[in-house]
Amino acid sequence: MSASITGTDLDDDSDFEESHEINVTPFIDVILVLLIIFMVAAPLSTVDLPIDLPTSTATPQKKPDKPTYVSIKPDLAVAIGEDLVKRVDLVRTLDSMPDAGKDRYIFLRADRAVPYGELMDVLEILRAGGYSKIKLVALEGAPDRAGSQAAPANSKF
Repeated sequence: MSASITGTDLDDDSDFEESHEINVTPFIDVILVLLIIFMVAAPLSTVDLPIDLPTSTATPQKKPDKPTYVSIKPDLAVAIGEDLVKRVDLVRTLDSMPDAGKDRYIFLRADRAVPYGELMDVLEILRAGGYSKIKLVALEGAPDRAGSQAAPANSKF
């Protein structure tokens, strides 16, 4: 059946056909907004405290969503994330964090210049405070040949 409007014949079915295609424009808009959010939030989840970490050839492990970093700077100052804390307040500060729990992993970062005894002191403070799940953080890659020394052949371990 045809209708006549101002002398023109129009077919009712030809102008308003159904389209069975999905409109992906809103979907792409949402994905782009999420991409921008993740691009802005990702750098905020890292620790920006400058520490010269040693390298390791160990297989990297999966990092939790909200890791807790304890760092020992070259001047032997201790920090949780980027906030400096006194060693006597280290456990108390960790306990007062919102995701507090003795069963979470503590990622310990120490500068290459930190003496072994100082690293062990911080480990002992954490252990005495009830934190037994501690992981040491190192850079991925081949070990530094200039800084490593081979043990003498006649040394005993």
